[in-house]
Amino acid sequence: MPLNPRRLRRWFAAGAVCAIAISLAYYLYARLREIRSAQHVASALGIEVQQSTQGFTLSKSESGRTIFTVHASRAVQYKAGGRAELHNVSILIYGRRADRFDQISGDHFEYDPNSGDIIAHGEVAIDLEGNAQGPVRADQAAPVELKNPVHLKTSGLVFNQKTGAAATREKVEFRIPQASGSAVGAAYDSKANMLTLASQVVVQTQSGAIVLARHAIITQNPRQAVLQQARIQRPAADIDASRLTLYLREDNTVSRMVADGDVHGISHAVNTAQVAADHGDFLLGPKSELLSGVLSGAVKFLQEGPSPLNGSAARAALTFGPRNVLSHITATEDVRFAQQQRAAEKQAAQTVELASDALDLFLNASRLDHGVTGGAARISIRPQAPTATQGNTVITAGRFEMSFAADSRLHSLHGEPEARIVNSPPGQPEKISTSQTLDVAFNAPDGGVSSVMQRSNVRYVDGQRSAAANEATYTPGDENLVLTGSPRWMEAGGVTTARVLKLNRQTGDAFAEGDVKTTYRDSKPPSGGALLGGTEPIHVTAASMMASRNSDSATYSGSAGSGSARLWQGDNIVEAPVIEFDRTQRVLKARGNQQPVLTVLQQSSGKSSQSTVTVKSSSMSYYDLERRAIFQGSVLLKSTDGTISSDTAYVKLQPKSESQAKTSAQANQIEEIVAQGHVVVEQPSRRAVGNTMTYTAADEKYVVTGGFPSIFDAEHGITRGDSLTFFSRSDTVLVGSETPARTVTHTHTGK
Repeated sequence: MPLNPRRLRRWFAAGAVCAIAISLAYYLYARLREIRSAQHVASALGIEVQQSTQGFTLSKSESGRTIFTVHASRAVQYKAGGRAELHNVSILIYGRRADRFDQISGDHFEYDPNSGDIIAHGEVAIDLEGNAQGPVRADQAAPVELKNPVHLKTSGLVFNQKTGAAATREKVEFRIPQASGSAVGAAYDSKANMLTLASQVVVQTQSGAIVLARHAIITQNPRQAVLQQARIQRPAADIDASRLTLYLREDNTVSRMVADGDVHGISHAVNTAQVAADHGDFLLGPKSELLSGVLSGAVKFLQEGPSPLNGSAARAALTFGPRNVLSHITATEDVRFAQQQRAAEKQAAQTVELASDALDLFLNASRLDHGVTGGAARISIRPQAPTATQGNTVITAGRFEMSFAADSRLHSLHGEPEARIVNSPPGQPEKISTSQTLDVAFNAPDGGVSSVMQRSNVRYVDGQRSAAANEATYTPGDENLVLTGSPRWMEAGGVTTARVLKLNRQTGDAFAEGDVKTTYRDSKPPSGGALLGGTEPIHVTAASMMASRNSDSATYSGSAGSGSARLWQGDNIVEAPVIEFDRTQRVLKARGNQQPVLTVLQQSSGKSSQSTVTVKSSSMSYYDLERRAIFQGSVLLKSTDGTISSDTAYVKLQPKSESQAKTSAQANQIEEIVAQGHVVVEQPSRRAVGNTMTYTAADEKYVVTGGFPSIFDAEHGITRGDSLTFFSRSDTVLVGSETPARTVTHTHTGK
């Protein structure tokens, strides 16, 4: 339970004051009993004055020690009925053990022998004082020093020596060095050994505490005091109970205090705090110090303010240290604690609730220091104003250990084993992360969760996505989950590893840094593909990766200045500073900067032979469903037939057959190449130049057009025309021209 220990200490200290006051009242009625017994003895010894007597004195002694003395300045007995009056009476009681020095005084007493009533007219003053040195000093010697006397005052006191009952309807007041008090009406039954304070019981201490009760009963057997509708008031806090029972030892000190019915405490601080329970039971030491206590039955706590707190439990056991300082709280059975957090810059207003089977809280210097849950425990984080993207988050573990800040607010939380975090955004799959341990850090001063760290066998699931690592750190402010220690991310047949993985739990975007490697596996690739149409896995390596959930695409980047990202399937390779791959649409885009894009294609040259085609360019885009690759910027294509350079090149591949798709990712076959802008085709025996070149693999034919195309052949010289057509494995050149005059052939003839 997140109780405020300083306020509780004040409430229980007020309870201790109440215990002291009732203990004194109990002692008072015991002394009154001795005094009234002395009056009865005096009557039995024959105080039957027939006329006015000046300076009347009576004493009683046993074993050479005076028990009491009674002095009246004047005693008058009336013959009619035998009634007697005593005036200016002073009674001094030493006790049978000579350890008392109690004094009683009053102006007017009346005794009726027929009824047995002894009636005090006017005020009666009583001073109760112990005399520890009395037994070893001379008889009737006054104490060397008066220490802590109890002063009492009342009027209308009636004592009946026949029944042993004494009562007054008037106000009874008492005063001690530490407190003063009063009640209206009192009754004492000597046979039942019971003292009743009829109403308006009030005790006020020097510390400022006030104890109030509607009614109080003090009994000898059992030795206890029962207060009805009791209240303890202090400047800082109040506590109420329908019934407060104090159990007394032989020396009239309180050993136990039990509160029943609507036990309620409230503070008067800027942020009001309240505690309530059905029942409270407290044990006290010999000096009225609190030792332990138990609150039970719907125990509740509430603190108002900008970040309100509330808690509840079926039972709370309390342990106290020196000076009544609360040191340990054990809450059991359906323990709950909730704190409302204000909105922060990057975090909406939330409610954080802890629920557990049991909770132990340890205090240091009157403030919460640390705590431990027992049994299953759960922390729920709920937005106070739910939105379309925010949902509830539940954190569970087999056990939580907590630490608190100086203001008793939750500072950190450690959970293990089997830690689990479940986030439930509206209309989306649950986001679940598990681990062996977790550590939660809270913001100051508002108390919101700042970070959650999970360690050992971390697993994260978000719909069809999942991740694993040795460590993971989640920050609610930006919704990022950072995984380290061999992290691994899985989604739609793809697996990504890196030194660091970062997943945004709200957007679904993923980021990877350091030795990034992704493997895509698709046992059933889309039909009609070519470069990415095989069943072999597609691999990507890079220095970093960024994946967007909305587009199902991932962007891979090489390290600055040197490294490149690399994607390959079988022997088909793409290397570039930046590679973007859309696994759903099977689209591949690569960009260069100071380093070019390198594409390596395995070209089928026949039924069994293959050749390698490499392409360098500033950028490359490949659309597998169209089987079309676009190379732009300083394009250089190399094959066994020669090289093609241009500003742009469009390469179309033949679709793979079903058997090719199942057996090999290397069986590519170029269907057509279209090169544009500053086209140069170089082969071992010729060099062709033009603005556009079209190559068709079916007939191995090259057609060069635009920009006054020309072909240089070492054997035939230079040939120009509006279009030039030649073949890979033939020396034949077909020249096309709109006018014959524009067709020029220069033939070199060897000597």
